[in-house]
Amino acid sequence: GFQRRAHHFGKRDCVDAPPAKDLIMNIIYQDEDLSTSQTAQLMDATELAVDTELTGLDVHADRLCLGQRRARGSDDYFLIHIRDNRDYPNVSRVLANPKSLKIFHYARMDMVMIYKRLGIWATPVFCTKIGMLLAHPNGGHTLHHALRDIFGITLDRDECCSDWTGRLNTPQKQYAAADVMYLHLLKDYLTDTLADENRLMLARQCFDFLPTRCELDMNWGVRDIFNHNPVNS
Repeated sequence: GFQRRAHHFGKRDCVDAPPAKDLIMNIIYQDEDLSTSQTAQLMDATELAVDTELTGLDVHADRLCLGQRRARGSDDYFLIHIRDNRDYPNVSRVLANPKSLKIFHYARMDMVMIYKRLGIWATPVFCTKIGMLLAHPNGGHTLHHALRDIFGITLDRDECCSDWTGRLNTPQKQYAAADVMYLHLLKDYLTDTLADENRLMLARQCFDFLPTRCELDMNWGVRDIFNHNPVNS
């Protein structure tokens, strides 16, 4: 297999990471709900890489535009455009499947926006951002930094500030699909690293707390009840 050295951290001598050009991406883009066969395919997955594209990062003012899903080992990348006037029961069913681990980067934001729109918690969950901060407290925590520093992989970020409300063009589709391309790989690396550092249980406790953290975000805004002197929003 193709090997890229794990830069800076030294937890492993090398980490397997196929370059993007060698990966097959069958991008399935639609603005209707998942079909019966698509739903069955994703419900069978033990792990799903999940991401979202939003109109912004304000929990109250912004909204969910796009949801990306990829099952472990699959070449299929599902990009579901979420429209305001439609229901997505099969998308909700897949995300709420208790037998499937959902892998996010920055799950706190993705989960709260999914809950606002679909009314379900996408659990159980593994957040690679939390994992990065626990495994490498002094390292970069964005997905871009994590993939670059650990695997030497550089993601194209040209479309990060795109308008996700309209019909997507090809660069936008490729950008959105790439955000779930390496999440399984990163989760595996972080699981091993956190276990080595005796922090895996702590990480899992953080993951389990995320729905509660999201409820606080929705109802208390910037007033953090965990601060010594919470400020009013």
